[in-house]
Amino acid sequence: MPNKNTRMASAKRNKNDEFYTQLTDIEKELKHYHHILKGKVIFCNCDDPTESNFWQYFARNFDFLEIKKLISTHYEPVKASYKLEITREMNEHGVVDSFVTETPLKSNGDFRSDECIEMLKESDIVITNPPFSLFREYVSQLAEFNKQFIIIGSQNAVTHKEIFKLIKNNKIWYGHSIHGNDREFKVPDDYPLHASRSRIDEEGNKYIRVTGVRWFTNVEYDQRYEDIILYKRYNKEEFPHYDNYNAININRTKDIPMDFKGVMGVPITFMDKYNPEQFEIVGCSYSYGEPVGYHHEGTSFNGIVNGENVYKRIFITNKNPVM
Repeated sequence: MPNKNTRMASAKRNKNDEFYTQLTDIEKELKHYHHILKGKVIFCNCDDPTESNFWQYFARNFDFLEIKKLISTHYEPVKASYKLEITREMNEHGVVDSFVTETPLKSNGDFRSDECIEMLKESDIVITNPPFSLFREYVSQLAEFNKQFIIIGSQNAVTHKEIFKLIKNNKIWYGHSIHGNDREFKVPDDYPLHASRSRIDEEGNKYIRVTGVRWFTNVEYDQRYEDIILYKRYNKEEFPHYDNYNAININRTKDIPMDFKGVMGVPITFMDKYNPEQFEIVGCSYSYGEPVGYHHEGTSFNGIVNGENVYKRIFITNKNPVM
């Protein structure tokens, strides 16, 4: 049983993770998935309807998207939370109508609570912005219950053991609309701001900018299968082998040689353009799922070129090299 200090630290951490996604970012991503939402139960399990633009987006488009049910729950650190539902039902006259219901929860609305897990089981797809600090645990839960999802997280989640395993096995991938730059999020009134990456609007709302944000999903979309156009050819001067890996180092995704048959280490930003029909992910320089024989045991998990550490790399092979 967690002690009082542990619970207080957890509550503070979750409160600091309360980033409210901008409606424009939600619209840009979800327009690619409208075709799969008809007749579905959508669960926004990290969303206070009074603040969440995910709730606003689906509530406004509930009839247009022909959603079966929308469920929203959120975490309250020191008190019981509630769930809000919109349900599509046919009335006694054969007319389809929508009903909004608010129901108190027995718990604080943590996505790991028994109540929220029961709602997760009922749902078809989860769409939300989960706490970044709990991202690994959150995605592991979705995988355990075999749920479709469209969620926001840090691109550095790729470097987490639990997430990389799913990426390598083509169980999760980046969404369509965010591939660089930072993103602005609304934060609670008591959130500490740093001047260089924050602002307060005319109504007193606080915003921060977060770098390296990506959509993560296991829902297919057509643009995922667009090839990266390769134009360079391999030469050992430009693409040196690692000192501690049987692979060559690539500093920029656009420089991947078209004619190399072996394993290549690419930056994690490669995931922005990854086409699973063009490349295979075989491992990474921080060892998760890394193929036997590619890492020299006893050396650093970082890739090393000429004695210098190289930032984290994903190992890939080209499925169809052009010779």
